[in-house]
Amino acid sequence: MTIQSLGFHHLALQARDVERVSAFYREVLGLTEARRFHRDDGSLRSVWLSLGAGEQAGFLAVEHLAEGGQGTLGLSMIALRIDPASRAGVLAELARRGVKLEKQTGWTLYVRDPEGTLVGLSHHPFDAPP
Repeated sequence: MTIQSLGFHHLALQARDVERVSAFYREVLGLTEARRFHRDDGSLRSVWLSLGAGEQAGFLAVEHLAEGGQGTLGLSMIALRIDPASRAGVLAELARRGVKLEKQTGWTLYVRDPEGTLVGLSHHPFDAPP
């Protein structure tokens, strides 16, 4: 049997402060909260954020760093798709919110979330209008 990927499912992002990091993705980048998971003691374990409409769109799971700091914080990069026509508006909104632009290419804007994970906002392979 050959395993065939059917597309993107989800990304798991470990964070020290799940509430703060998930708020960044909701409030700054416009993701919608889908679910919250709590531990038996009631503390927040993870927040799932939808990456688009429908179950096939996938989600970002912001998970609490394992007890004792075990595991790896963040990811090397998370890339989210944006509409090329919205690029200028995205740049303006990031500036309005005080989110520093790390770098940009012809297709992608790069910012960092509150714990330093690099986030790409990309419209590759489509060029933005002039």
